[in-house]
Amino acid sequence: MSAPEPSAATLIRSHLRLMAIADLEVIGPDRLVELALAAIAGGATAIQLRGKKSAAGELLAIADALRASQTEGVPLIVNDRADVAALARAHGVHLGDDDLPISAARRILGPGFWIGRTARDATGAEAAARDGADYLGVGSVFAGGSKAGVPVIGLPGLAAVASASAAWPVVAIGGITAETAGACIAAGAAGVAVIGALFAGRPAPDQVTQRARAIRAAVDGARAGGGNR
Repeated sequence: MSAPEPSAATLIRSHLRLMAIADLEVIGPDRLVELALAAIAGGATAIQLRGKKSAAGELLAIADALRASQTEGVPLIVNDRADVAALARAHGVHLGDDDLPISAARRILGPGFWIGRTARDATGAEAAARDGADYLGVGSVFAGGSKAGVPVIGLPGLAAVASASAAWPVVAIGGITAETAGACIAAGAAGVAVIGALFAGRPAPDQVTQRARAIRAAVDGARAGGGNR
């Protein structure tokens, strides 16, 4: 396996501290940009645009709107769709179990784009790293995540993947809250990816900002206390 260049891995790791997953099924297209900006105001370090049931045209329009908004310095990652990521000039794509192989996504995106890959165990992490992933999305760490039927690996599972892929930045996902984010960092994650704890319940923008601030504080506190750096 060829690990990412140290400078690239460090940059990616720094932007994984709090990945806010802006899911069109949770937020809705009319509020997505506003609430993504609210999450950034609270300390989100990356935005992932997710629309499992959305048409490519809708995703591209929203990705373009996000890129045109005040998100300078905060990477935009498109979930699943490498074609939309390329057209929107996003920073990268996150690929799940049923998406394109990493090699195919790289042909679409070219060098310099970030490609994340879902991993649920050490074997999956090693395969993703071997295939050229730039970071790994690991979970579901806790129950209550957004995907029904996804196995819950718990903190021990997260720690096992992080240990097996030490050179690759790992972002924990699945049911993560401000109360559990620090434990994910202590288990070896570089950061956390969050949907419900930020955006559930039709919150006002200032509520999203407050929620993001609490999660980011937990992540930073755990890192300062000796968690994954």
